[in-house]
Formats: sequence, C-alpha cells, structure tokens
Amino acid sequence: MEIKNQIEKAKSGDQTAFTFLLNHYWSEVYGFMLKRTENETNAEDITIETFSKAFDKIATYNPEFQFNTWLITIAKNVYIDMLRKQKSSLFVEITEQEDQKAYNIADTTPSKEDELITEQNLSQLLQYIKELKPHYQEVIQLRYFQEMSYQEIANKIDEPLNNVKVKLLRAKKLLAEIIHNRR
Repeated sequence: MEIKNQIEKAKSGDQTAFTFLLNHYWSEVYGFMLKRTENETNAEDITIETFSKAFDKIATYNPEFQFNTWLITIAKNVYIDMLRKQKSSLFVEITEQEDQKAYNIADTTPSKEDELITEQNLSQLLQYIKELKPHYQEVIQLRYFQEMSYQEIANKIDEPLNNVKVKLLRAKKLLAEIIHNRR
C-alpha cells in the first residue's frame, strides 16, 4: 500500500516520493544489472539511466503490474540499448527539445540528506565526500560547492538532466550513510 501511495505522489511530482522509490528499489535494479553486466560501473550507469527514464515516464506506469517489474523492464531495455551502441559505436545526439522534455523533479525543500550535509563540519565533510566514487564526488562538488543548477551540471558533464538528478539523489544518500556510520 505504501509503495502505491508513493508512486501516486511521484506521478504528481513529489520529490520525497521519487527519493523513496529510488532508495527502495535501487539495490534490486542495481543487483539485477550487476549480474548481467558483471561490471559495477556499467551496472551503476544502467541503474541511474533506468531511474532517470522511469521518473521521466512515471505517468505511463500501469499499476496492474508490479513497480519493480516495470523498473527491471526499463533496465533491460537500457542495457540492450547500451549493447547496441557499443556494437555500432555510433554517437546519438539528443536534441535540445528532447532534453527539455526531461521530467522536472522539484527540489524546493531540503531532504534529510541535505540537512546532514549542511550541518557537518566542512573539513570532515570533505573527507566523507572523498569516500564516494569519483562521479558522485563530481556532482556533489558542482551542486553544493560551485552552486550549479541541475541544468548547468548536465551541460558541464554532458549528461541528460534526469541522470544528473538521479546521480545527485544517490550521491546524497550514500554520503548520508557514510556520515551516519561514522557518528
């Protein structure tokens, strides 16, 4: 019942619902892809892309099916697309219009992770950030130290807007876990 409620909230653009769904299903999707790719980086990239696509198309989710099944289907398709791109090694450019269609997840209220990040001693926080993978370090640094918008970060690292949003959500969650485990 809780999941269905969170899905409905996400459909209406609720940021906390997106965060809940990401946290709840991350391990399942990541684990599924890790078994297939046998590569942590690829599995993580596919998982990020999966959640990006899912959040972008959440209005099309049919509640007659399990949400995790829907996510796994998206992950399989992302993986197949990745294999096709590797095989053909063609670069597909996303137009500005397509990029603007990215689902705009509101970020108006600070999450628990945001509050933890804010209250930490800066030098200690920097040590914790260094424990993250480099691509998570980069988005945290760009967002919180250079104060870039999501779109500016997307342009700088040349990734779709939703990928940036998912990476930031994941980076904040991992950073919060590191901080919590050190307390």
